[in-house]
Amino acid sequence: MKVNRTFKLFFYMLSAVWGASFAAIGPSHAVDGEKEGAPFEILAFGDSLTAGYGLAAGEGFTDQLEAWLNANMDRSVTITNGGVSGDTTTGGRSRLEWGMAPFAEGKPDLVILTLGGNDGLRGIDPKITRENIDAMVKTLTEKGHRVLIGGMLAPPNLGPDYAAVFDPTYTEVAEKYGQPLYPFFLDGVAADTALNQADGIHPNAEGVKIIVGKIGPVVKGLLER
Repeated sequence: MKVNRTFKLFFYMLSAVWGASFAAIGPSHAVDGEKEGAPFEILAFGDSLTAGYGLAAGEGFTDQLEAWLNANMDRSVTITNGGVSGDTTTGGRSRLEWGMAPFAEGKPDLVILTLGGNDGLRGIDPKITRENIDAMVKTLTEKGHRVLIGGMLAPPNLGPDYAAVFDPTYTEVAEKYGQPLYPFFLDGVAADTALNQADGIHPNAEGVKIIVGKIGPVVKGLLER
């Protein structure tokens, strides 16, 4: 049977670019109750891309990824949605310890960390983004957690100097702490109008399906090691 976890997080106001909206967060739904062994537990820790902004129940990243994993693995998987719309790396860093608190010792089995998109949209100093990503991965690594770092890319309008600092952050932090990297979370979806909502930023349900199809095997491999 699926373990239902109540995981309440603060709601952050989206930046003007992202729209003045909120996204509800909570655990995903879909587990094969007949599978043997305790479910793998994943914490998906991020912003609106994790939270499922603008999508119906079952369409968001954590819902679709959980369903994909449970359809493709012999052991059940449960994902806690730790996404907060509008969150920056600074906000994520400030709530990380609290976000990990509901998990039992030795859990979660994997943290998917995907933050930084709002930093780029707001033009936050990329050195701050790097410092925050480094600090979060350091904390999780020291606690013995495996972290799949979901990379982001700087918005093109911020120019090459900004991107030269922002873009390598994820690769360099992953290498520094020996953690796995998914180079670009929006791979195959970014800038494709057919796969994004009207704002051109957030994937629609079909876009999320493509993301899950690409990252799902990576997550499966990490859990099965």
